[in-house]
Order: sequence, then structure tokens, then C-alpha cells
Amino acid sequence: MLKEETIVSSGGQAKWYLRENTVLLNDEPENRRGKKLYDGDNVSVPDVGMFFIRAKQDD
Repeated sequence: MLKEETIVSSGGQAKWYLRENTVLLNDEPENRRGKKLYDGDNVSVPDVGMFFIRAKQDD
């Protein structure tokens, strides 16, 4: 998600970013790079914003 939202540009940067910043997943600290996100999850990224994960809908 960090790469998708262009907060970081690579997995290596994500690892560093998560070490230096407290990212919250459903109001709990999360520091795992590559953590699977599910429909309904809420992600809070410091100084960036809050993201609500929604399942992709087929048109």
C-alpha cells in the first residue's frame, strides 16, 4: 500500500519507513513490510493520512 500510494518507491524504502514511522493498521502498530490487507482495514500513515481498504468491485 505504501508503494501504491507513492509514499515510498521500493520495498527497501518501505522497510526503512516502517522502522522510522508508526503506521497503524486497525488502530494497532504495524511494522511488517508486505502485510496482507483486507476489505475493511483502516491504515493510518503519519503525516500522510488515513486509508480505508475496500475490495475491488467488478463493473
